[in-house]
Amino acid sequence: MRQTDFAPGMHLLLDLEGARDLADAPRLEAVLRGAAAVAGARVIGAQFRSFGAGQGVTGVVLLAESHISIHTWPETGFAAVDIFMCGGSAPERARAHIEAELAPERARCTAIRRGA
Repeated sequence: MRQTDFAPGMHLLLDLEGARDLADAPRLEAVLRGAAAVAGARVIGAQFRSFGAGQGVTGVVLLAESHISIHTWPETGFAAVDIFMCGGSAPERARAHIEAELAPERARCTAIRRGA
């Protein structure tokens, strides 16, 4: 692969504390699909699973530009979100959408440039 063919990406790791809807798999899928849309990314698939009534959810939205994933612990109000995008997509827009929708009391983001 030639270096000019490689599109570096941005990887955002979000820790959301005191977030809402963390046991609702369909809602979380809608939130992550919405995040992809506002970031200008193309969804190519998704898988979401609940661990049972009132329990956590794990899910991933597969993107042509990479992925957005979530793993939740509703009993503590914590969610770990992973946003990895390359190309012309805007991962910060995805982050803003997720935070607005899940309304955490606290959010911490670690940004890692990939392939740079």
